[in-house]
Amino acid sequence: MLETDVIIVGAGPTGLMLATELRLAGVRPLVLERHPEPRLMPRASGIGGQILGLLHYRGLLDRFEAASYQPHPPPRFPFGDTYLDFTDLADPPMQALAIPQQHIERLLDDRARELGAEIRRGHEVTGVSQDDAGVTVDVRGPDGLYQVTARYLVGCDGGRSRIRDMAGIEFSGITYPEVNRFAQVTVPDSLTVLDNGDIVLPELGRVRAGFTRTDNGVFAFAVGSGVLSLQTTESETADYDDDEPLTLTELADSARRVLGVHLPLGDPIRLSRYTFKDRQAEQYRSGRILVAGDAAHLFPATGTAINVGLLDTVNLAWKLGADIHGWAPAGLVDTYHDERHYAGARARLQTRAQVALRRGHDPAAEALRQVFQELIIDEPALRRMGALVGHSDIRYPMPGTDHHVLVGTFAPDLALHTDEGTTSVAELMHTARPVLLDLADRPEFREIAREWGNRIDIRTAKTGERPADALLIRPDAHITWAATIDEAAETAAATLREALSYWFGEPPNAF
Repeated sequence: MLETDVIIVGAGPTGLMLATELRLAGVRPLVLERHPEPRLMPRASGIGGQILGLLHYRGLLDRFEAASYQPHPPPRFPFGDTYLDFTDLADPPMQALAIPQQHIERLLDDRARELGAEIRRGHEVTGVSQDDAGVTVDVRGPDGLYQVTARYLVGCDGGRSRIRDMAGIEFSGITYPEVNRFAQVTVPDSLTVLDNGDIVLPELGRVRAGFTRTDNGVFAFAVGSGVLSLQTTESETADYDDDEPLTLTELADSARRVLGVHLPLGDPIRLSRYTFKDRQAEQYRSGRILVAGDAAHLFPATGTAINVGLLDTVNLAWKLGADIHGWAPAGLVDTYHDERHYAGARARLQTRAQVALRRGHDPAAEALRQVFQELIIDEPALRRMGALVGHSDIRYPMPGTDHHVLVGTFAPDLALHTDEGTTSVAELMHTARPVLLDLADRPEFREIAREWGNRIDIRTAKTGERPADALLIRPDAHITWAATIDEAAETAAATLREALSYWFGEPPNAF
C-alpha cells in the first residue's frame, strides 16, 4: 500500500497550486487526476485581484506574465451587465492577467514538479474511507487497482466533486436557468467596425460595444487587436456536458436568437459554454477530508472561481503542514473552514449582486442598473467595489479584541532596508514561512519570537512611513499580530505571545 502525507484529487489549478504550497510547507502531496492528459477545453481566460499579489509573494508572477497574451489588460471588468472601469485611477484596486486556464495549469504543474510533488494522471479515485488517524483511497490506474493512505485528503475535483459527495458534505444553493456562450474570434472582413469599437449589422444597424439586452437575452462584445470577444446569455434549462465543446455554429445560432439577425464571425480563437451556479459547501472539512476550489464553491458570475480557489489553497497548505509536522495548535486546521468559508460568502455576495443587475428585465431592474452605474462614478465607491471583486477586502476574524487595523489583512508589500541591502515583504514570503518583521528595532519582540525556534523567521528592517512597529505574518501572507507605533513593551509582548501560541503552537522548549 502506498503512503503519503496528503492526497489531492484533481489536477486543475486548485489542486496543482495546493501541491506547490504543500511542498513549500515540507509536506509530501500525491495528486491524482482521472483524465490521462491535461484538458485543453477553454475554461478560465485569466486571473486577477488578490491572487496576483500572492503569486508575486511566491516569486511566480514573472512566469505567469511571460505566458500571458496580455499581461496588463486595461483595468475594465464586467460586473453584471455593466462595467467597473478603473482606467482613470493611477493605482487601480483590481488588475488582471489574461492567460488561458490550460497555460495556468501547465505553469503550476511545472512548479509542483520542480518542488518534488508527484502527479499521476489517468488515476481515478473509486472509494474513500477515513478514521481518526488518516484516510485511505481506492484508485483505478492504468496498471490496475491500488490503495493509498495519507493523513489528509483534499478534494479539488470541481463543482461535481465525487470527493465532496463521498465525504457527505452538503453543497447547497441553486443553478440559474440560463446558458452563457463566450467566444473570441477573428474579426471577419464582412463585419463593419467603427472607430469607437461599435459594430454595424446590415439588418439591425449600429450595435454599441458592451451589453445589449433584448427580449431573448443579452449580447455583449468588445473589439480589440483584430479580435472580437463576444458573449450571449439566454434563458435555458438544458444541462450541458462540461466535456462537450461549444461549436461556432452553436454560437452563431445563439447570437441570431438574441439579436434577431445574423452576426458575421471569423475564425475561432476560444469557444466556451457555461451555466451559472450559486452553491457553497456547508463545511469545508469532514474529518480528514477537505474541499477547495469549485468543490467548495460555485459563483454565478465569471472571473471569480479560479481566483478564490487558488487563494483557498494558500490558506490551507501551511495549516496541514503544521499538523503533519506535529506542532499545530488545537483547532488550526479548522480555521481553514472558518476563514475561507467567510471569503467564499463574500465572493457569493458580489456575484449574487451581479445576478440582480444581469437578470432583471422590468423598470425596477433598469432603475437598479442606472443607480449602480451612477454610484460607481464616485472614486470611493469604485475602489470599494474593486476590493470586493478582487478579494482584497478580506479581513479574517482573529482571536482577541482591540486589534491593530492591519490584523487579519494581506500584508502590504513594503520596501525594506536591512544591513544586507534592500528587500521587500514579497521577497520574505517566497519560502511561505511565518515571519516576525521588526520595523522599529524592538529587541523584546525578537526575543519572544526566538522561543518558537525554527518555526518563525525573524527579520529586522526599516521602511518609509512604517505602518506598525512590528508585524507577525503567516505563511499565507496575512497579518496575525501588529504592534502599534511606540506601543508599550509589556502590552505588545503579551499579545505577541498570545498570537504566536494561537497560530504556531506552544514554543518547543515548553514541552
